[in-house]
Amino acid sequence: MREGHQGTGPGAITPDGCAVELYSRLPAGAEPDIVAAAVPEGARILELGSGVGRMTHPLLERGFTVTAVDESAEMLEHVRGARTIRSPIEDLDLGERFDAVMLASFLVHTGDVEVRRGLLRTCARHVEEAGCVLIQREGADYHTNLPRERVDPSGFTVRILSADPVGDGVNSVRAEYEFPDAVWTQTFRARPLTREQFEEALGEAGLAVDRYLTEDETWVRAVPARQGQRRTAAVRSPARAPS
Repeated sequence: MREGHQGTGPGAITPDGCAVELYSRLPAGAEPDIVAAAVPEGARILELGSGVGRMTHPLLERGFTVTAVDESAEMLEHVRGARTIRSPIEDLDLGERFDAVMLASFLVHTGDVEVRRGLLRTCARHVEEAGCVLIQREGADYHTNLPRERVDPSGFTVRILSADPVGDGVNSVRAEYEFPDAVWTQTFRARPLTREQFEEALGEAGLAVDRYLTEDETWVRAVPARQGQRRTAAVRSPARAPS
């Protein structure tokens, strides 16, 4: 187990406290559509932290080629139709680049700053110069107004029970997932990031925000900083009059 992470409930539990069976039950929701709208048609996507393929499979159905990376062999056993690689994200170096790199599931909010830097460096290391990195952020109220719960249309309840400070700006978050036949809990450490802190972290890795993809700014399209600088320069440069 990673420090500060644990999980309970039926089946295998991964090093960050995720329950494999639980994640095999969770719906993909609107997230594959958000990704599909932000990348070129037929793009090669590197999915970091794929889990059981909750988003992998819908992206494959939309015609994308996906390489799925996860540190859990039990998670990757559920992935079908994609190339799979077992590795901690922060250690990954495939020696190749992709049209798009995806870092979902709020992984950018890991409590360990060095791990976060490693995650973002991995994104930057694997994205094509003209490509993009898609990152999922926490919502602005994720750690406040607790406890709270949401009943999913598919019939289960998600509860965020607590987010208790453990020092250095990090919270220990406890979540519960209740299904008619089973209950899972997960405890993990997360670091809230303001928009400014998030963009600064991207800059450290040589990335820059291209645009926020959702109204709540939880999905972000980032690009290599050089690409963003070229776009800015192109906008600022006056058009040359024809001779």
